Amino acid sequence: MALLKGTLDALVLKALSAGPRHAFEITRWIEDGSGGEIPIEAPALLQALHRLEERRLLVGEWGVTENNRRARYYSLTQAGRVHLRAETASLQQSVAALASLLEFRAGSPRGTR
Repeated sequence: MALLKGTLDALVLKALSAGPRHAFEITRWIEDGSGGEIPIEAPALLQALHRLEERRLLVGEWGVTENNRRARYYSLTQAGRVHLRAETASLQQSVAALASLLEFRAGSPRGTR
């Protein structure tokens, strides 16, 4: 499934809303949570993480995984939490509008289905 522009950023922030995670854990959270319908490519995720870090919506620091490997763990900032709330509301409105359009019969006068 192709993501709408900006959706990956919101999904990354949502994945971090429960606590710090490294990139693989974020990917797994999104893919498992979507039943495999939203595959995440590593380069796209890394770009999103860098973009969100530059915007100070998350912070990253080095740590060690359960497998004793070095990994960068990301956490939401307060600004990231505020942004996530706003972005969630915006995406929910967009999804509702899209669903409405998909239910709308082409050629019908506005307001009838």
